[in-house]
Amino acid sequence: MERDANVVWSGSWVAERLGVGLVGDGELRELLGLALRRNPKRAHLLVSNVLGKHVPQRPSVVYAAGYELGRRVRALLGEDGARRAVVLGYAETATGLGHSVADGLGDAPYLHSTRRPVPGVARAGGFEESHSHATSHLLLPEDLHLLAAAGDGSALVLVDDEFSTGNTVLNTIRDLHERYPRDRYVIVALVDMRSPADRDRLAGFAAEIGARVDLIARNTGTVTLPDGVLEKGQALVAQQEREQEARPEQEARPEQGARPEQEARPEQGARPEEPAPRPSAPTRVDLPWPAGVPDGGRHGFTPAHRALLEPALPALADRIAQAIGDGPRRVLVLGFEELMYAPLRLATALEERTGAEVRYSTTTRSPVLAVDDPGYAIRTRLVFPAHDDPADGPGERYAYNVAGAGFDAVVAVVDSAADTPALHAPGGLLDRLAPHTAHVLLAVIPSYVPAPPDPARQEEAPMQLPEPLRGPAFSSYAPDEVGWLLQDLSDTRLEAPTEEREEAIQSGGAHYAESLPVEYQPSAAYQELFKSALAVSAARIARAVGTVTETVLAERGPRPVLVSLARAGTPVGVLMRRWAQARHGVELPHYAVSIVRGRGIDANALRWLAEHHDPADVVFVDGWTGKGAITRELAAAVAEFEKAGGVAGFNPEIAVLADPGGCVRTYGTREDFLIPSACLNSTVSGLISRTVLRADLVGPYDFHGAKFYRELAGSDVSGLFLDTVAERFGEVADAVDAEVKELLAADRAPTWEGWAAVERISEEYGIHDVNLVKPGVGETTRVLLRRVPWKILARRGAGTDLDHIRLLAEQRGVPVEEVDSLPYTCVGLIHPKFTRGATGADGKAVETA
Repeated sequence: MERDANVVWSGSWVAERLGVGLVGDGELRELLGLALRRNPKRAHLLVSNVLGKHVPQRPSVVYAAGYELGRRVRALLGEDGARRAVVLGYAETATGLGHSVADGLGDAPYLHSTRRPVPGVARAGGFEESHSHATSHLLLPEDLHLLAAAGDGSALVLVDDEFSTGNTVLNTIRDLHERYPRDRYVIVALVDMRSPADRDRLAGFAAEIGARVDLIARNTGTVTLPDGVLEKGQALVAQQEREQEARPEQEARPEQGARPEQEARPEQGARPEEPAPRPSAPTRVDLPWPAGVPDGGRHGFTPAHRALLEPALPALADRIAQAIGDGPRRVLVLGFEELMYAPLRLATALEERTGAEVRYSTTTRSPVLAVDDPGYAIRTRLVFPAHDDPADGPGERYAYNVAGAGFDAVVAVVDSAADTPALHAPGGLLDRLAPHTAHVLLAVIPSYVPAPPDPARQEEAPMQLPEPLRGPAFSSYAPDEVGWLLQDLSDTRLEAPTEEREEAIQSGGAHYAESLPVEYQPSAAYQELFKSALAVSAARIARAVGTVTETVLAERGPRPVLVSLARAGTPVGVLMRRWAQARHGVELPHYAVSIVRGRGIDANALRWLAEHHDPADVVFVDGWTGKGAITRELAAAVAEFEKAGGVAGFNPEIAVLADPGGCVRTYGTREDFLIPSACLNSTVSGLISRTVLRADLVGPYDFHGAKFYRELAGSDVSGLFLDTVAERFGEVADAVDAEVKELLAADRAPTWEGWAAVERISEEYGIHDVNLVKPGVGETTRVLLRRVPWKILARRGAGTDLDHIRLLAEQRGVPVEEVDSLPYTCVGLIHPKFTRGATGADGKAVETA
């Protein structure tokens, strides 16, 4: 690493203003600087001088940092252990570091996490990085056996640039250990910055999972943070941004481009006295990339790939050197986000085979404040749009410390998936580089496309589904009340404004299950309405709970397995379980699974259930029926599951509390009345969100996802709802017994009256889409809470069951139209052909309420 005794520490600017301290071994300040970023969880950023991400560095220094760590891992594991180890690096900052560590081990295959979903590639796992700007990581190995333990003692080596709290690594190990358990893990980082408490937590975690966990770091230390540093940092970032925005344009603000060349800081090789170079058109370098070698470790990189790449590097470097020519003395090889290793190895080979001063860094997703001060790690930044059509949508990308650094040539290296018109467009990366160097070159590496999976081999791959999530870690329900066959997406941002979601759903641009509505926060008046409605209806609900439970026990007993359709079915399933326990002393297993209209039931949840219970014992439970869409969806999904080779025997009939649509045989009542659990969202359902099904988050071997809104604990009435209803079980017992006796002898065949009514309403009101007609009190409530309502149809003379509907409609400015001959108490109509300016059924009006 380059050293200069007279250089100011690149963390002093932040340290002086925020009181942030960096304490550790002697090399720590040479290794790390400090910067600031907009982040609600962590304001400061440790900026590595040897990672090759934010700070241009000699490529030999960057590569050696990882390679030497790999040699230390090899010494720890021994020759045999190193040969059987697998290395996993973290996107985006540690993809190159992890690959270099794998090189140091010698024979270890390598995989890095990615934020780029790839069609046709099965997801082998995933995890969350809670403090990051982009949290969700995917694991997409071409060979699903790559992460499976190779035998006792085989180690998984996890590589990140820094080990601060350990949360990310623990999330990863926990996820993978459930799927592919092994005996040993090794954590590798450039710096270990954990607190003593975090160190103890890692030791406790290792004991919990019964595996050995070792840690290897180049340097150790601690970041000391004064009280209120997050708020002070956010205020400082805001102040700096305001000041930079206010500067005259001719000053070339660092965050928007380079400082004039004469203002460049006097680095080795920089020539501040020379005039700024004149931009030239980018030169494309045709690289003879070796056939069959992946561009990186996104889908796995094996020792066989390494054996093909190493001898090819000199010729690749020579091709770049020829394109650069003899003039440039200071050259930057600029990688692209997760594509770090291939540009790094090209840069190391170029450094060895040319007399030019070569530096290496990469572009990034991470937004960091730039401050033109020698004591600050990010002096300048270039801003440009993403150019690889990312799955999470367009956004800004950044190149730091490139502008004003005096590079005579910049070689941008991207994979072919990122060689798009946006890369070449005005304002794109190549255009933003041009004013700051005399020569821009573009080298494109072919994006590796995994081979189609071998069905026979895929069947052999381990697919260990995790155990159900339970409260209090996931949901506010007691752990024995329900097991959630879901994956926890609590740290993933999924909420979108209601209007944006509605427009995307109706335009076909998104499925409703790909995002979540912003959780409705009830007013004080609405909360009081819920409590009063609960007090009035508790006995009525208790009677319906008893009736449906006794019917299930009589027809599907003696020990059915209750499987609620999350989330509306979950409170009902808990109450049915409580009834069976209170009246019969029977502890019924109860789980919650996801079903999505148009996508079917979670097949992995069915597989888990089949592994642990007799499918014939499973009784699906929901809150109520509307027009019967989910009833039909479940029947089709179970048939499809069996057709695809799944275990047979699941009965797709649903047991519901209320069946006003006449869609099922097993119900507590067919009246359409207010079920208070329909009045609220997560706060009456264990603080769990609606379920999510999105390709970049839910892979072929994952449960569907959901969020646990812990932050809403103060508004949680889930327990109040359950306890209030259960307290009335005793007083309705006799009425339940009489009603069940009558029901068991009656013809309960579905009439599908609700579906016919919905079709009629859809045509009568010019909607022509039954999915936009939501019948019944429960469904109408959902329309008002989650969607963009057009109008509410209420049965003339409906009483207090609709008090909360009228209040919500008034709050959202939605008309309530009283009608005769309505088979439901009310019907909610979603705004048809919605755009944010439309109000009529034709979607053309532009008036707003």
